[in-house]
Amino acid sequence: MIQEHEDDFHHEEEEELYVHHRFVTDPGQQPLRIDKYLTIHLKNASRNKIQQAAKAGSLRVNNVEVKQNYRVKGNEVVEVVLTYPPREREIIPQDIPLEILYKDQDVVVLNKEAGMVVHPGYGNYSGTLVNALSYLFKDLPQPSDNPLRPGLVHRLDKNTSGVMVVATNDFAMAHLAQQFYVRSTDRTYNALVWGDLEEESGTITGNLGRSLQNRKVMAVFPEGDQGKHAITHYRVLERFGYVTLVECKLETGRTHQIRIHMKHLGHPLFNDPEYGGDKILRGTRFTKYQQFIQNCFNLCPRQALHAKTLGFTHPVTGKKLYFESPLPADMEQLIEKWRNYTKSNP
Repeated sequence: MIQEHEDDFHHEEEEELYVHHRFVTDPGQQPLRIDKYLTIHLKNASRNKIQQAAKAGSLRVNNVEVKQNYRVKGNEVVEVVLTYPPREREIIPQDIPLEILYKDQDVVVLNKEAGMVVHPGYGNYSGTLVNALSYLFKDLPQPSDNPLRPGLVHRLDKNTSGVMVVATNDFAMAHLAQQFYVRSTDRTYNALVWGDLEEESGTITGNLGRSLQNRKVMAVFPEGDQGKHAITHYRVLERFGYVTLVECKLETGRTHQIRIHMKHLGHPLFNDPEYGGDKILRGTRFTKYQQFIQNCFNLCPRQALHAKTLGFTHPVTGKKLYFESPLPADMEQLIEKWRNYTKSNP
C-alpha cells in the first residue's frame, strides 16, 4: 500500500527536515532502485531530478539517508525530505490590517510596519505582507522566478519600516520592475547610526554578497571580486555626539545594503543585531549612560531604519508619483530621547 503524507515532518539536531512525500512499500515489493521507484510513484518527477535529490541527501529509507542506487524492498518507509515545509509553496490569504497610502487599478503604495515579513519564506509562512495582499487582491501578478512574491518589485527587511509599492497586474509589475532595475526610482531612508560621522555627506561603494562566514548576513567585497555592485549616498541630518541621524539615498537596492554599507563605513545602525549595532559602541562607561542606552534599545527594539520616501513613474499614466512616510513612533521617540540627552549632557 502507498501512503503519502504531505504535512509530516522529521526533526534532527542539526536542522529541521520536512517530509514532502512518504511511501510504505508493499510487502511483496521486489528490489528496485529508489530513483526508479520514486519516478513511478511521484507525479512530475524526472529520474534526473530524483538523482539530484539523492545527491543533496534528501532521500531516506527507514529514517536513514540513502543514495540513488539503493534498492527498496518490501515493508520499507521511503521519504523525500527537504529543509522547508510543503506549505512554503502555498500563499494563504489573511485579513491583516495594512496602512495603504494610495491605490488604483495598477499599483498599491503602503506603509509597512516594523516586524512584518514581506513574503513567505523559511520560518515565516503566515502573517506576511504577501498574505495580507492576497486577501485584499485576488489576482496579484506572479513573478516567473518566485511564485511566493506576487506583486512585489522590491522589499524591505522584516524590522525596517516604511513606504513600499506593489503591482496589481502583470503590466504594472513589469514596468515597475524595470524602473527598479534601471535605477530610475527615488528612495531615501532615515537611519540612526553609531558614532559621529566625519563628513556631512558622502558615498559608500562596495560589492555586496552573502558572507562567507555566515550566510544569513551580507558582507562587502572588493570591487570586481564577488557580490553585486552597490552604491549608497548619505548625508547628516542631526548629530547627537555618540550617534548620528542620517539620510541614505539608494542608487542600487541590494539586500541589507544600508545596514552593511554603514557598518563598512564604521557606523553600524543603532540596535542592529545582525551587524553589531545592538551593543554600546560609542560613549562613556558610566552606569547611568549604559542604562540610558538600554532604555533606548527597549524603546526601539530593532535596527533604527525607516524607508522615508519613494518616487516612481506610474506604469500606465506616466505621471511621476512621490510618497513620504512619517517616522514611526519608536524611531521618533528614540530620536527625541537622544535630543534630550544631548541637551542635558552638552
